[in-house]
Amino acid sequence: MRGKQASPEKRTLKDFITFIIAELKPRGKIFTPFNIISAPILALGIILIIYRLIYGLGTVVAEAPGFPWGIWIGFNVMVGVAFAGGAYVLTFVVYILRSEKYHPIIRATILNGFLAYVFYAGAILLDLGRWWNIVNPLIGNKFGVNSVLFLVAWHFLLYMIAEFLEFSPAFAEWLGLKRIRKILRSFTLAAVIFGITLSTLHQSGLGALVMMARPNIHPLWYTEFIPVLFFVSGIFGGISMVIFEGTISTRVFGYQLTTDFRRSYDDIVLGLAKTCAAVMFVYLFLKALVLIHGAHASLLATPMGYWYLTEVVGLTLIPCILYLRGFRDRNIKVIRIAAILAMAGIIINRCNYVFIAYKWFVPLSERYIPSWQEVVMALTIVFGHIWVFRWIVHRMAVYRKPPAWAVEQDRREEKKTLEVTL
Repeated sequence: MRGKQASPEKRTLKDFITFIIAELKPRGKIFTPFNIISAPILALGIILIIYRLIYGLGTVVAEAPGFPWGIWIGFNVMVGVAFAGGAYVLTFVVYILRSEKYHPIIRATILNGFLAYVFYAGAILLDLGRWWNIVNPLIGNKFGVNSVLFLVAWHFLLYMIAEFLEFSPAFAEWLGLKRIRKILRSFTLAAVIFGITLSTLHQSGLGALVMMARPNIHPLWYTEFIPVLFFVSGIFGGISMVIFEGTISTRVFGYQLTTDFRRSYDDIVLGLAKTCAAVMFVYLFLKALVLIHGAHASLLATPMGYWYLTEVVGLTLIPCILYLRGFRDRNIKVIRIAAILAMAGIIINRCNYVFIAYKWFVPLSERYIPSWQEVVMALTIVFGHIWVFRWIVHRMAVYRKPPAWAVEQDRREEKKTLEVTL
């Protein structure tokens, strides 16, 4: 059944195997427009990924001497991590600030953030020439403790573990593991605090990576405050992704939504829009300070200057205004348009640092243009994320209410906490 709740606790290995086999069966319509488009790309992409891992990086990527990174880093990693920023922002609001207003979307946001790191941070594997050396930062083979990449690698791993712990009660509910769920739930607050600390560092750490390429980055984009700009833009980029993902999910998984969720969803979106507008204003203020301090205003009248204005004005200032207008008029459609524009701005911003505004002086014939294999593999990562997200939401209590025993368990724990506090 579509609204099926978690089954009783699995007490034997046979029960567990039978349950997993039953859960592997497809749910919902198979021949949907999304499946028809994404399935062939996934199939071809998986073949290309295997081919690349066996025969090497040079067999699938475009040759562009002087461009160390391509679409997998610029789009999948840089953009994917920015879009995952909504997870640490909302966990801070819900679990630290204790704002229950956003609680209905917290599990979906955490799941989306966790899968983003698994898939998009995992795209680093594809970009490594000797991909089997990806474990070096973890096992201690030539630790590069002074490297920003060393910091980012460890933060990615630890943050994935933290987000898994945050979402793990939903897995326990799905499997009917009552006692294990109680234990996992007790780790939530610690995992949230740890995850927030890691996020604030590696969001900016990604920005620190490009600072080493100062001579190759256009002056309009280069500044010593790139890490700060990456961190701030990751906040509104992540929240914009939450709005966009929620727009689609409320339609696709509408049968799971409770009446209370439907009633409060518009207020949730309005609150997110107000936050986005405020953070985008801070970001624009910082960009203006950097532009003035760097004395690069004369470059705005050049072709790259027009491209810079497209990013900053067209895909940051305008979405900021639309967010404010949508919040003022309680217009959800305007807010959704703002979210799409803001996400487009994040995509262009990150790609600018990696290969568009990077070595802007190189002729077009010598610039990096991704091969069709790279594009297919990048889309495979995105579609893989969506397929796994959908599979989990269909089976676990992400949008729907947890099973009755889990609700009662939470009620008893909250009662005990209150008694201890008093």
